[in-house]
Amino acid sequence: MLEITGDIWDYHAKGNWIVITTNGTRRKDGACVMGRGVALETKTKFPRLPYILGNEIKHRGNVVVALPEFRVITLPVKRQWMEKADLHLIQVSLGRLVELINCQNINIPTPIFLVRPGCGNGQLDWKNVKPILEKYLDDRFIIVERGTK
Repeated sequence: MLEITGDIWDYHAKGNWIVITTNGTRRKDGACVMGRGVALETKTKFPRLPYILGNEIKHRGNVVVALPEFRVITLPVKRQWMEKADLHLIQVSLGRLVELINCQNINIPTPIFLVRPGCGNGQLDWKNVKPILEKYLDDRFIIVERGTK
């Protein structure tokens, strides 16, 4: 796993895939709740995505989902939108993310960029999250910390 400072959307604009942190909450209209952080930014850029993800959650549960149309992979860090991020759920999600990337039937080019999962609106400290990421993520994954490049 590599770490850089910048804006994850700059890498997405260059054609790279990104991982966004999500939760398992669906609104009455079926859309996934994406109200803060990188999830909100994603919803703003891709207004249909919350409905597609909400449908995935309805049928598959709160799991890692690749959305090729958007070059986005979801990484569940919360069960419900209002909760604090859950370290165990992050660990499970990271395992599924790596399985997805290693799958022979799916062609997701690397590197893949992601924010520090659970460390923004999820209210977790990076010092507690980083060791978990280091167990799962190799140099195909780049953590982007917000800031100047």
